[in-house]
Amino acid sequence: MKQILLLVIPILCLLLVPRAQTSRDAEGEIRDLEQQRFRAMERVDVATLNRILSDDLIYTHASGLQQTKAELIGVLGSGDFKYESISADSTRIQVFDQTAVVTGRAAMRIRSGQGEQTLKLCYLDVYVKQDGRWQMVAWQSSRVEP
Repeated sequence: MKQILLLVIPILCLLLVPRAQTSRDAEGEIRDLEQQRFRAMERVDVATLNRILSDDLIYTHASGLQQTKAELIGVLGSGDFKYESISADSTRIQVFDQTAVVTGRAAMRIRSGQGEQTLKLCYLDVYVKQDGRWQMVAWQSSRVEP
């Protein structure tokens, strides 16, 4: 019995190590995508947004307004709404197989028809691995009192 355990335990350890590394790799990849997405929203980089955002995206603003991917990119492209700067912190990423949940806080300076304002938000977004690449499928944010 002791010999069987001596064989089984190392095998189990070897099976668990690649999964942990894969999870860390996914976390790093998603962290990079989040930074790319925030920069693309500031620069209105439509090509990058099209790559990162899923066609099935539901983007819920802190105001409660919900937009599809096409609506969000359309508003950004029109210039009616502009992310002047986005600064995220306290980002936490949890990977569950082909799904990742991202939570964090952000300060966003925006410009719209109502003028310029700075929002302090907490957010939750969801990425799903589709066709071999991570894409954001949902965003939900809420205002945080200063």
